[in-house]
Amino acid sequence: MKYRFLGSSGLLVSRIALGTLNFGAPEWGCDEKEALTILKTFLDGGGNFLDTANVYAGGRAEEILGRFLPQVPRDQIVLASKCYFPVGGQPNHFGGSRKHILAACEASLKRLKTDYLDLYYLHGPDPVVPIEETLRAYDDLVRQGKVRYVGVSNLFGWQIAKAACVTARLGLGALVAGQYIYSPIHRELEREVIPSAVDSGIGITCYGVFGAGLLAGKYKGMTEPNQGSRMQLRMQMDGARFWHPRGFRAAQAIEGVSEKTGIPMAKLAIGWPLGRKFVSSVVLGIHTREQMLANLEAADWDMPQDAWKVIEEQTRPEEENLTWFNRQNYQRIFAAAEFHDERADLLEQAARKDPSAALARS
Repeated sequence: MKYRFLGSSGLLVSRIALGTLNFGAPEWGCDEKEALTILKTFLDGGGNFLDTANVYAGGRAEEILGRFLPQVPRDQIVLASKCYFPVGGQPNHFGGSRKHILAACEASLKRLKTDYLDLYYLHGPDPVVPIEETLRAYDDLVRQGKVRYVGVSNLFGWQIAKAACVTARLGLGALVAGQYIYSPIHRELEREVIPSAVDSGIGITCYGVFGAGLLAGKYKGMTEPNQGSRMQLRMQMDGARFWHPRGFRAAQAIEGVSEKTGIPMAKLAIGWPLGRKFVSSVVLGIHTREQMLANLEAADWDMPQDAWKVIEEQTRPEEENLTWFNRQNYQRIFAAAEFHDERADLLEQAARKDPSAALARS
């Protein structure tokens, strides 16, 4: 298993994170017995990054993790959870208010049977609560020792930039992670979100890389997903996030590379986002041990650059005026002089002198 640093922090996470959205949801995921087997298989394979949220299976995913964690050394696990979405029908049971964040964290710690979270995400932006209130609450959790690092999820690029400025102005702990759906289907992040995240030292942890199975070749030749399939159930939950012309084009691109190279589509779907240095980890939602074993191969594998480029070119989003304008001008500025990243030069020089120094942030 290869590891990457999480954003600008010193925290090392496995390139594949085990997502637990499926745990405790046997109607479309897996029961506790299978979940525990998946967890053991993942850790035995070198993984250390576990991703959950207080709303997954109504809290049951955290409870399953809580019954598993005592079986392994806690300091070997990087445990992430989230809060934001409703956890009940009462006022203040959702959003980014101080009241909800502090209560949600306490509830997650209780379900997980742990004293602290390594990473705690704000699961979405709150349009009413001042971002200062939200970030101060998160920072207080860090100062209390209940949270080690703070991340965000589903924020717009301008909201990331604002949050980064607020943390700097108030002297709060910096944001280090941003969890987003990112794959050859969904590349809209590249316009504003990812540049803002990179500028702020935030590493991307991406999910949805299989497109609910579409990019893994599960629905080849189908005009509609099978009843009871993961895709069909996901469409009932949150609409056609993958099942649309852009998704089909992405699947065709990956299928074409797979047929030419013999590399399984699922392996390509995992490897493509890992070809981006700003991606710290790919979060995989697994529902069987066999699926976990198969996908662990990609954790220690790098996609050939020519295959990566084919998928990139065939799924590249349409370039609108602002992107075109700035790309043209950036190229002109870069071409005006020799352009070096001194830090990269120093790292390369150190690695040549000492191979053990080659452990880099990518």
